Amino acid sequence: MQYFVTGATGFIGKRLVKKLLARKGSVVYFLMREESMGKLPDLLEYWGVSKSRAIPVCGDLRSPTLGVSQEEIRSLSGHIDHFFHLAAIYDLKADADEQMAINIDGTRNTIALAAAINAGCLHHVSSIAAAGLFEGIFREDMFEEAENLDHPYFASKHESEKIVRSEYKGAFRIYRPGMVVGDSHTGEMDKVDGPYYFFKLIQRIRQILPPWMPTIGLEGGRINIVPVDYVVDAMDCIAHQPDLDRNCFHLTDPEPMRVGDVLNTFARAAHAPTMSLRINAALLGFIPRSVKSGLMALTPVRRLRNAIMKDFGLPDDVLQFINYPTRFDNRDAVAALKGSGIKCPRLEDYACRIWDYWERNLDPDLFIDRTLRGQVAGKVALVTGGSSGIGLAAARKLAEAGAITIICGRDEDKLAAAKKEINDRGFDVVTYRIDVSDMTDCDRFVQRLIEDHGGVDILVNNAGRSIRRGIESSFDRFHDFERTMQLNYFGALRLTMGLLPKMIEKKRGHVINISSIGVLTNAPRFSAYVASKAALDAWTRCAASEFADLNIRFTTINMPLVRTPMIAPTSIYQNVPTLCPEDAADMIAQAIVDKPVRIATRLGILGEVMHALLPRVAQVIMNTSFRMFPDSSAAIQDGNKKAPQMSADQIALQQLLRGVHF
Repeated sequence: MQYFVTGATGFIGKRLVKKLLARKGSVVYFLMREESMGKLPDLLEYWGVSKSRAIPVCGDLRSPTLGVSQEEIRSLSGHIDHFFHLAAIYDLKADADEQMAINIDGTRNTIALAAAINAGCLHHVSSIAAAGLFEGIFREDMFEEAENLDHPYFASKHESEKIVRSEYKGAFRIYRPGMVVGDSHTGEMDKVDGPYYFFKLIQRIRQILPPWMPTIGLEGGRINIVPVDYVVDAMDCIAHQPDLDRNCFHLTDPEPMRVGDVLNTFARAAHAPTMSLRINAALLGFIPRSVKSGLMALTPVRRLRNAIMKDFGLPDDVLQFINYPTRFDNRDAVAALKGSGIKCPRLEDYACRIWDYWERNLDPDLFIDRTLRGQVAGKVALVTGGSSGIGLAAARKLAEAGAITIICGRDEDKLAAAKKEINDRGFDVVTYRIDVSDMTDCDRFVQRLIEDHGGVDILVNNAGRSIRRGIESSFDRFHDFERTMQLNYFGALRLTMGLLPKMIEKKRGHVINISSIGVLTNAPRFSAYVASKAALDAWTRCAASEFADLNIRFTTINMPLVRTPMIAPTSIYQNVPTLCPEDAADMIAQAIVDKPVRIATRLGILGEVMHALLPRVAQVIMNTSFRMFPDSSAAIQDGNKKAPQMSADQIALQQLLRGVHF
């Protein structure tokens, strides 16, 4: 037999062609745009045949008679036994005009070609969308009864089927597949569509909650899902049976599941929490349309909805299909398939394969470059306090990743040494001398950065000063609080606010503020340091809210104790477990790549929760550490640089509270 197929390179078409070619002596002609001819070798390899059995025909769905030449029409005339029309747009997110052009005009051009070559039987692949949002059972012999066709996808599928029914004079058969998902054996799928839209939501819930945690969800209407292999097998079987012309066949699941059951099935496949309590979404129908419209007209509500939909990759109108009202009777398809062994498998039997394939191949996160190089290459990155410690380690990483790396500091000799170290590794860094605690110097530096580099894309506010001294030892040292605030808070703010206008102009930017675990745990003896970092944290939260819609991100890193020159004067830290600068630089790299609102250790978060829920208990723990560890030699002006011998209690506590400032 000889076949002609449109949409042969598509998800269903490619598999149908392979099925047709499996028939002995079969030859398949298929429509292919000239610019897509480069795909031909891969297609032939997939089908396992030579060009003599799978023959491309140049054309375009938008052109009359599909743009097929008159010479080609003459050679095909009278030789095509079956003409399969699969080329169409099956996507809720597609542009409305494009859907109309491809689905409607494409179908009209297709039947013109089928008539011109006197094809034996036209097999039109429609969709259950042709029924619109019909309330009740939609039979295979129903068509005009379709309701609520306002959506362009529904309208285009209905109109294209109408064209075949009313305008084509030859023999035809119509197939209405349900919502087609991946192969039930391999899970293979070529795009995110239908229930796949909710996979990212399931994945996020899994990341947050353990599998045993009960959740609340929606019940919804019944959604008809079928795997692509069932659709292909059924079409191939029905197409080759006699006496079925001018009939329509629903290739659907005879026992469709409700939306809530579908989501739970995929949640179990993903090892995510299932919705133990489900609210019937039909209840939302009792809310007057005017009330819902009024609510969505509120700017905060609308923007929040849009942000959530965008984050999860959901089409704007997908929620209106939660209460899908249509059931599909498929008795004619079942009768035609009787004795063939072809039937729609149950979703729970293959959902794990669908999920696995999506997570390995289609998850949008897989296509995001999550390497540091992918985020910073060619971008200008400034690290304050970059001549030593955390700043130098971060600068090395940025330079090696291809960023135009800038470091600044007060000591020109240290800056020169840092530059030499990075140069010796085969990379470069730009250095500037600046005192971040001097507001005039900050303004001069910002102007220089704009003149030399056009501003910065990434700002790491790392320069800081830490003072370990109890309040009782600070009654006559108010200047400690002033100079700490001047550098850690006002200096960081002066630079950030100076560089923000250029970020606003470019509509991009990322500010990373190196804060402290002490802000979360309220570490004793660090009141000056923690207060300055807490002020910076609070300002950052305010700024993040103001610039959220301008593509300018802010990240706070509540850094645990790191072994740097800043903590060297405190001899007790010689025996306390700390991070190395390279570990801290990894946290900065993570912030640049993932752009979270905050990065903190589990212990830091626990400390914050303790202070929020059990403040008295948290105070007792912190007071215990305060009394157990003495002031530093510098604080008590002892001059003894040797680390004191630690008691068993001290060792146990500092191991329990690793990374916390003592």
